[in-house]
Amino acid sequence: MFKQGVFMAHRFSDITFTESVLAMQQRFGSYEKSAVVRQRMPDFDRFSEREADFIQARDSFYMASVGEDSWPYIQHRGGEAGFLQVLDEETLAFGNFSGNGQYQSLGHFSKNDKVALFLMDYPHRRRLKILGRVKLLSVEEHLKLYADQMESSAKAESFIHIKLEAFDWNCSKHITPRLTETEWARESNKGA
Repeated sequence: MFKQGVFMAHRFSDITFTESVLAMQQRFGSYEKSAVVRQRMPDFDRFSEREADFIQARDSFYMASVGEDSWPYIQHRGGEAGFLQVLDEETLAFGNFSGNGQYQSLGHFSKNDKVALFLMDYPHRRRLKILGRVKLLSVEEHLKLYADQMESSAKAESFIHIKLEAFDWNCSKHITPRLTETEWARESNKGA
């Protein structure tokens, strides 16, 4: 019925618009509109300065992995703004710190290196979706390769490197603005 790759110019859609997704688009009447939009979209397979700035301004993100049983697992990661680093136009990295000792994401990545990240900017109603492949590096390996690009924390157990497959900026239509205490104070002081 549908052939993957027809109308596709947008890398994220190439990956995520499977036969079943295209069938649903046809069922609900958005297939043709989506095809036109995809043709106008850039590939989004390399980070530009826009993405790098957005990513490094985040103090948290959501990360999805898939286990051997095909169940998705979503984990929140947080830290100081900039803890998720853009090492180059195709590579992200962040320190993996000891948490509750369950290691679900790391276990999943040992069998399936696919990852999805969801980065939110609630105050400005923006979100960025990233698909990639994970490589786990020891602290020593990371420092040997990237010491000049990213400071290491002595407390990191390892580093998670993500090789970009594709990303997509998402519609802001249903994002409810939320502010941290710092953002609220800053916005409140603007009117004073």
